[in-house]
Amino acid sequence: MMDQCRIIDLPKHHDPRGNLSVIEGGVQVPFDIKRVYYLYDVPGGSSRAGHGHIELQQLFIAMSGSFDVIVDDGYERKKIHLNRSYYGLYVPGMMWREVENFSSGGVCLVLASTLYDPKDYYHDYDDFVAAVHRQK
Repeated sequence: MMDQCRIIDLPKHHDPRGNLSVIEGGVQVPFDIKRVYYLYDVPGGSSRAGHGHIELQQLFIAMSGSFDVIVDDGYERKKIHLNRSYYGLYVPGMMWREVENFSSGGVCLVLASTLYDPKDYYHDYDDFVAAVHRQK
């Protein structure tokens, strides 16, 4: 499962007036985009997320500054540092995710494959791992 998490290189169009990147659901992102949200003004030392999803797929983008995304498939854990607005980290369903180590002014944009559904969440890590191991 961990090999499905990957950096997606978003198109970057250079222009003397500034760069432009385009993201289209089903084109650059392997899902239709149903929801967009962003994290900002995160105090130093704080973590966000800290949960797993059953179905939800996400693309994390550092729109400003930097942060780390920790992904965990119940067997392996990996930390990915994001600091460029033209790279997105794709995270499929049945992955635990944490977002931490925000730089000053860091903004994390998240594109999501579903609308908010509280039934899609695992808030307890042990419950998440047990569900992953039941699927094998």
